[in-house]
Amino acid sequence: MALWGGRFESGASSMFKQVNDSLPFDQVMASQDIQGSISWSRALQKAGVLTVDEQAQLESALSELKAKADAGELDFNASSEEDIHSFVEAALIEKLGDIGRKLHTGRSRNDQVATDFRLWVREHIASLRADVLGVIKSLLNAASRHQEAIIPGYTHLQRAQPIHFAHWCLAYVEMLKRDLSRLDDLKVRMNQCPLGSGALAGTTFPVDRHAIAEELGFDSPCLNSLDAVSDRDFVLELLFVASTSMMHLSRLAEDMIFYNSGEAGFLQLGDSVTSGSSLMPQKKNPDALELMRGKCGRVFGSLQALLVTCLLYTS
Repeated sequence: MALWGGRFESGASSMFKQVNDSLPFDQVMASQDIQGSISWSRALQKAGVLTVDEQAQLESALSELKAKADAGELDFNASSEEDIHSFVEAALIEKLGDIGRKLHTGRSRNDQVATDFRLWVREHIASLRADVLGVIKSLLNAASRHQEAIIPGYTHLQRAQPIHFAHWCLAYVEMLKRDLSRLDDLKVRMNQCPLGSGALAGTTFPVDRHAIAEELGFDSPCLNSLDAVSDRDFVLELLFVASTSMMHLSRLAEDMIFYNSGEAGFLQLGDSVTSGSSLMPQKKNPDALELMRGKCGRVFGSLQALLVTCLLYTS
């Protein structure tokens, strides 16, 4: 039975399940969902809902499940569960029986998914930050190796003034440094914990939200439960930073495509990032750079799609 199925006499139709079930999407947050559940089990034990032994059994089972999730060993395709929360609970019930059912006491999928999402975004901030730093380091290395190289600087696709190639590299370093600062700012704003907010108005169980937040690496609990469960600003911000970074990379790619062309000839791309033509063997196509530009539309589209979703969302 679904987590919400207590008052229903029959299950959902197969067609509705295809539309409603989110496990194919939110399975990527399995590790975060389990991490939040471990902290929630500890909070319930301190609040007197779980015995010490029950909490220990839950944490042990959850830790085993998280190890499998981190190793990519969970079989989501074989599951008929609605979402990642139901999947985890079903696994606990299968292993522990009624003790597994106690874990959801005082908790809603609203504060659960909001917490999962923040944990997931926080991890991806670190991952994106490392990626951006990698591009910055590559540009700095290129600038260092070619300090004396001179190329034309362009305005309106016309040669304007001579510049150092290193100066061109460092222009993109500045853009990407701003992207890093945006990621850092985002982490500060989003690092509050929604767990304990319940569906929208908190929980009647005396859980220590400050302890939960600290355990999960947040700076503090969210201050307002209504905002905590409905806020997706942090996702919008992540998508905006990603879109801005992709725009910067697209500009970089377009410059390199032109500089690599026969009309310019300022640089030559290696064989490992280019392709040829089945008809014109003299060609060497900058496919990696063109594909980089093409990927921008997907990222921009995700930002626009979520903006529209949030615009229509009222509670």
